[in-house]
Amino acid sequence: MPKFSANLGFLWPDRPLPERVEAAARAGFRAIELHWPYEDMTAADMKAACGRLGLTLLGLNTAVGDATRGDFGLGAVPGREAEFRAAVEQAVAYCRGSGATAIHCMAGAVPEAERARGRETLLRNLEVAAGLAGDLTLLLEPINRRDKPGYFYSRAGEAAEIIAELGLPNVKLMFDVYHVGVGEGDVLTRLERHLPIVGHVQIAAVPSRAEPDEGEIAYGAVFEALDRLGYAGWVGCEYRPRGDTDAGLAWTERLGVAL
Repeated sequence: MPKFSANLGFLWPDRPLPERVEAAARAGFRAIELHWPYEDMTAADMKAACGRLGLTLLGLNTAVGDATRGDFGLGAVPGREAEFRAAVEQAVAYCRGSGATAIHCMAGAVPEAERARGRETLLRNLEVAAGLAGDLTLLLEPINRRDKPGYFYSRAGEAAEIIAELGLPNVKLMFDVYHVGVGEGDVLTRLERHLPIVGHVQIAAVPSRAEPDEGEIAYGAVFEALDRLGYAGWVGCEYRPRGDTDAGLAWTERLGVAL
């Protein structure tokens, strides 16, 4: 069965980040992943906490930009190249200071009329980012358009085309089963097709984004497929708990897996 990581962007949302790190370790997780830890916990403090608690720190996201303007990433947004580079530099510095090994490079929302320019912008930006983060993995994550209308890519194949065109060994696909399930379906076929370029997997129920023991996705089959296909990485628990996070971890028993 897969090994699971606690996504502290969503789990234990009622606590400050240092307490979420502690909670993940107490719950039995052996790895954590983050969204935007930059103002909540220094890289040095994060590294020290993970070392003390025996946690592997996986990855984090580039900054979204200006949320008041509706930004949700900048990688594919024409004219914002300098801001995207600054976001990558910030993420790289945090990774190297904390021990994290991956960065989700957020592409952002692009109007339909700007998509051609957006693609060119993204390719150039990722080439720069890959050079800045040569010792780290850069992850591209399609986000379904129900949750984020206009996000640059919503299908796994779109991100896979970008990865193939770049041909850079440290640019990989974030295969989020929730986003694939909401935006495309046919999860197992797409997982097998794209596994050679998958750098990380995430899970949540479809359509609720709650614990993965409800909804349309048979996660027992997903976990069996990951084993059968030889996936050796972590599976990130990036779901929104129905209630108390610790009580909600009973999903592991229901699905016959262990943290």
